[in-house]
Amino acid sequence: MNSIEKKLEILYPKNSKFLYENIKKLIKKYALNNIKKEKFNEKDTILITYGDSIKKENEAPLKTLYKFLNEYIKNSINTVHLLPFFPYSSDDGFSVIDYKKVNPELGNWEDIKILSENYKLMFDAVINHISAKSLWFEEFLKGNKKFENYFIEVEDSKDLSKVFRPRALPLLNEYKTSNRIKKIWTTFSKDQIDLNYKNEKVFIEILEILMLYVKNGAKLIRFDAIGFLWKEIGTNCIHHPNTHLFIQLLREILEKIGDCKIVTETNVPHQDNVSYFGNGYNEAHMVYNFTLPPLVLYSFLSQNSKYITRWAKELEYKSNETTFFNFLASHDGIGLMPVKGILNSEEIKKMVLNTLENEGLVSYKNNADGTKEPYEMNINYFDALYEKDIELEENIKKFLGAYSIAIALKGIPGIYIHSLLGSRNWNEGVKITKINRSINREKLNYDTLRLELNEENSLRHKVFYGMIKMLKIRNNNKEFSPLAEQEILEINDKVFAIKRGNFFILHNFTNESIKLNLSKYFKLGINLINDEKTKNEFKIKPYEYMWIKGEL
Repeated sequence: MNSIEKKLEILYPKNSKFLYENIKKLIKKYALNNIKKEKFNEKDTILITYGDSIKKENEAPLKTLYKFLNEYIKNSINTVHLLPFFPYSSDDGFSVIDYKKVNPELGNWEDIKILSENYKLMFDAVINHISAKSLWFEEFLKGNKKFENYFIEVEDSKDLSKVFRPRALPLLNEYKTSNRIKKIWTTFSKDQIDLNYKNEKVFIEILEILMLYVKNGAKLIRFDAIGFLWKEIGTNCIHHPNTHLFIQLLREILEKIGDCKIVTETNVPHQDNVSYFGNGYNEAHMVYNFTLPPLVLYSFLSQNSKYITRWAKELEYKSNETTFFNFLASHDGIGLMPVKGILNSEEIKKMVLNTLENEGLVSYKNNADGTKEPYEMNINYFDALYEKDIELEENIKKFLGAYSIAIALKGIPGIYIHSLLGSRNWNEGVKITKINRSINREKLNYDTLRLELNEENSLRHKVFYGMIKMLKIRNNNKEFSPLAEQEILEINDKVFAIKRGNFFILHNFTNESIKLNLSKYFKLGINLINDEKTKNEFKIKPYEYMWIKGEL
């Protein structure tokens, strides 16, 4: 019995042999020719964007995106994470109606193919749940026997008190079927119906969809909210052992059809998050570094580097096949669960109050004891760091300094489109949608954006080209490979220092100049941010970030 068969035997003991034969047929159908396995390298950077974050009148948004990429970032960023581009009914794409279609409002599969020929693509697999408007759920409601076990019906007598809740919403919702009212499991909302993975038919359906993604150009697949996938009443229904086994099974199968890497999205405390690396060779290739966004923000708020230095020194890199996805902002907010156990409740409260002061919003979750607590700060990352008492230039320096950490830290940087473009809070969007996360999901006009990017004194220009400068340094030096060594230096409790080979990336979290002595490491160096030579004793200015190449 091979490894795939053993996993099937555990997950689906009654039908494992039948499933294995089906899987072999699917592998034969979808396997790509000349599979070449690539390792992560220093040129890997991921742009996170919706298919329609940038729009142009009378043009398919995916075509506009392609035009923007080629004009502005082709030589700096090699990978694009396309947030869900399928037909959907809510949650800006994360309630998928049809997994196999491209939303016609964005473009078509041909547009995806053209993008994939010039950039590595990350597709979203929103497979914990499906839209209530999907054919699968509509047929379930009609009583179609094929779909009767595709979803999770729960009887009133069941005790669900242990179930972890990521939202302040009901876990079960009622739906009228052909013969009665049924209570169905909905982790995230009434429109997002959880799939029942105890049903092997669901597994095969989803497996073929993932294979279709690989065939259509996916080099990475992001498993959205994957921690909730396997439910067992009586447990907390998050990080179930079978969820890990399921991911391992998918990895093993997908590796037989192409070179596609798995990225897990689990917005949870750090130790739970990194468990998705498995043994370093059998589960996720890349894990979202969810602790980084709130920890970088807190370091600037407290003007202290002790927490981030201690945490970064302890980061464990499992193997030469795995790494962290180092991001600060995304289409979602800044999660607070990942810093539980690192920051105390007062320190978390400080960030929450800062968010509200800077015109952001806060989202809450239900706890098992009936209380609520903040789980996410909804604010543009530039505004999260923004200080009203300092000049815009200093705020830009702070923001770029924060991103310097994500770009230099061992792993692969993920840069959200609105961070790359120096966007601000879109409060108007929240008023329109009544959804907190809209604050960071504005749609930009392509022609207006070009004018702003080309205006040298604009915020967008300064942020964009500041980012591109760091990315080009990273791309051209193997020391920044996710597989290269890293050392976190303890040189000052106000400065965060990363050593990559003979590169020293320094970040001043304070509004004061600080004297530093790096004579232990080099005699002379050059700060590649401003191309100025530096001695090994120098001052780092308020909020300054430096990329020093030392001459040993």
